[in-house]
Amino acid sequence: MAELIATYTVVNGGVYALLAIGFSLIFGVARLINLAHTGFFMLGAFSLYLFIRLLGWGYPEAIVLTLVIVTLLGILAYRFLIDRIREHTGAVLLITVALAMIMENVILWLFGGEVRGIPLLVNGYVTISGIKVSNQNILTLGVVVVVIIIVWLLLNKTKLGIALRATAQDPEIANLMGISVSRTLLITMALATALAAAAGILLAPLRGAVSTMWQSPMVIVMVIVVLGGLGSIKGSIIGAFIIALVEQLSVFLLPQGGYLVDTFVLLAMVIVLVARPGGLFGIILEEERL
Repeated sequence: MAELIATYTVVNGGVYALLAIGFSLIFGVARLINLAHTGFFMLGAFSLYLFIRLLGWGYPEAIVLTLVIVTLLGILAYRFLIDRIREHTGAVLLITVALAMIMENVILWLFGGEVRGIPLLVNGYVTISGIKVSNQNILTLGVVVVVIIIVWLLLNKTKLGIALRATAQDPEIANLMGISVSRTLLITMALATALAAAAGILLAPLRGAVSTMWQSPMVIVMVIVVLGGLGSIKGSIIGAFIIALVEQLSVFLLPQGGYLVDTFVLLAMVIVLVARPGGLFGIILEEERL
């Protein structure tokens, strides 16, 4: 039982971490709450389904094209919708949730409301302490680790990372330093959308794709980001695994616990915020080190 809980915790936590990192980047740099974030996660899953199942493409080209297309859609959404109203928080919330609902309805129209299965990239399993762990789960966790390391290096070891931190700290000063704030914000949206699409690509072979799959993760991601500390990348990663653990404990240890998952997730957030109102790592993006 413990090994099974641990397996699902690390896999689900890894996918949540990718989503939460992207959400935190947008908030930390642009001070935007993008409620369409998990909509791009859904688009990533369905784009993979389209290329693999309907068009019969191989995984390498399907993954690359999915990342490119979904990232471009995120850039276009930011450039022509979100950026125009960026200073108006209420309008951003309304526009982004409307955008996510539009995505859902378009997907429903094109693919229907059934769960669409996608073949595993790798078959088979390994046995760990008597528990069969699928190779797909191991691959998913490995990709998550690699992506997190790449993001860490990008934020801490590159000029782009310096630009992101400077913009997060003070856009006006960053502009005076020769940093193009508008371009930096656009890159931030592109990076966040690519992470959401990557999460969709990783989860789709394990859980399938369905038009409502953006809804529950949106709530979970917001809980993770608040729990970890708004704008904290480290907090988002740790918070993702905490919430994944809470989910699995409620499912495996409580009778009909699956119906109470969201309740326990929210309760975990409340407990942390009562003890630490700023979250576990309530620091802004430019001051933290992963």
